[in-house]
Amino acid sequence: MSAKIIGGVGRERVVGWWNRKPEDRARWVLDPLVGVGPLRFGMDPQQVQDVLGEKCSFAQCEGGWNPDARRVVREHYRGPGLTAFYGPGPRLAAVAINEMDGPLVSLGEVELVARAPSAASADLRRLAQEKPVKVRANRYGEAEVPALGVSLDVAQELGLDPAGCAQRRDTVITGLLASGPEWAEDLWSAEPVADWSGRHKERVDPGPWPVTPDKDRPRWQCTPLEGVGPLRFGMSPQQVSAALDGEVPTESWGHHPFSVGSPWEDQGAAEEWHVSKEYYARAGVSAHYLYASQTRRGSALVRVSVHGRTGPQVIFDGIELIGRKPSVVDADLNRYVRERDLNLRTGGNLDLSPGDSEVWARAERAGDASVSAACFCVKDLEHRG
Repeated sequence: MSAKIIGGVGRERVVGWWNRKPEDRARWVLDPLVGVGPLRFGMDPQQVQDVLGEKCSFAQCEGGWNPDARRVVREHYRGPGLTAFYGPGPRLAAVAINEMDGPLVSLGEVELVARAPSAASADLRRLAQEKPVKVRANRYGEAEVPALGVSLDVAQELGLDPAGCAQRRDTVITGLLASGPEWAEDLWSAEPVADWSGRHKERVDPGPWPVTPDKDRPRWQCTPLEGVGPLRFGMSPQQVSAALDGEVPTESWGHHPFSVGSPWEDQGAAEEWHVSKEYYARAGVSAHYLYASQTRRGSALVRVSVHGRTGPQVIFDGIELIGRKPSVVDADLNRYVRERDLNLRTGGNLDLSPGDSEVWARAERAGDASVSAACFCVKDLEHRG
């Protein structure tokens, strides 16, 4: 069976974690507001590279094409499994430790990386109380201690199946964001960090994470490349709302048309607002739109995300996609493609899509665990993790 790999978006996902056993991961100590492991806040990019002993695998700069104005704002290092963020200078201001293959970082006796979020947060809260310093919940609902420059990150845990193939596990684990004093008070809002984490692009749910019982979920069928349940690709936002029994979106994202003088200035009047995404809390779905300038003016539905904790149960050729253990859904899809001699496409975070269906099985957090979710796209829409 062949697999087509489609890159994720936002955070840099490492590709070699399956070759690194837990006992092979480096062990670093966090020195609050000073540094983590061998890295010291205030280092320039060359010093960071020298300390880590390798060149970065990805760098983001700002300042356009003017070499005198350009400066590095973010670097990813695949070998050690971390991302470095830079403030003015550029000087190292924060470090993100990858949950799967980054160094195992400790603060005192508290292990911060690759743990169940509830346990890591509880230990960090206890440590903060002993200091004593202020502790609060961050955007993920996990412990954050500004006085120590520490904030816990959370991501889907990945693993290997008995055949040695990468797969999602049914849990989430912690990563770490550590900073120097400049960004410690509002770490996730620092521009390079916000851009990396997709803070302004995706909805973040800090919990609690109740999961709707399957018996209480509506049951939807999906018709690949055409729609899912009562929703059909090409619908306007108004038609989507009507199809969802008139529900008003809980949250909405969008943009104004392109400015006069741009190549796309004909795409709508200046007073228009183009909807790009809407979240419907009661239905448990998100609707994603593109602007359809050739067929008619307005935003057209091109993707539907069904949320694992609260969305309807969606049936794909007999497979229940929503609210189950991700590993079980992944096993069902692997069996499905083997029986039909199809390709199994792989996207960001190991999202799976059988054949050319543009039906993507995903995973979504539910406390320390994760549940299966899914998204449904029009043909040739670039899948984002």
